[in-house]
Amino acid sequence: MNKQSLAEAVNKILNGTKVQAEQVVDSVIDTIVGEMKKGGEVSIAGLGIFSVKQRAARQARNPRTGEAISVPAMKVPKFRAAKALKEAVK
Repeated sequence: MNKQSLAEAVNKILNGTKVQAEQVVDSVIDTIVGEMKKGGEVSIAGLGIFSVKQRAARQARNPRTGEAISVPAMKVPKFRAAKALKEAVK
């Protein structure tokens, strides 16, 4: 499933226009991304928790040349699945 098919599923429920459904999906995604940019977390019951994790700087190796390279510290997105989602997928 991609963003387009998700918008189509929302459209079936809303019985509105396709544009309105795409706006709803875009709004949900933008809200989650916006909160994560601020360093917050978004918890959706039954789905999981979207959060931001700080990854420390480290040394890595270029697999092609074997040369050591420095990887800077960065923030990375993280998702923890809810128990209900884990059970549904089993």
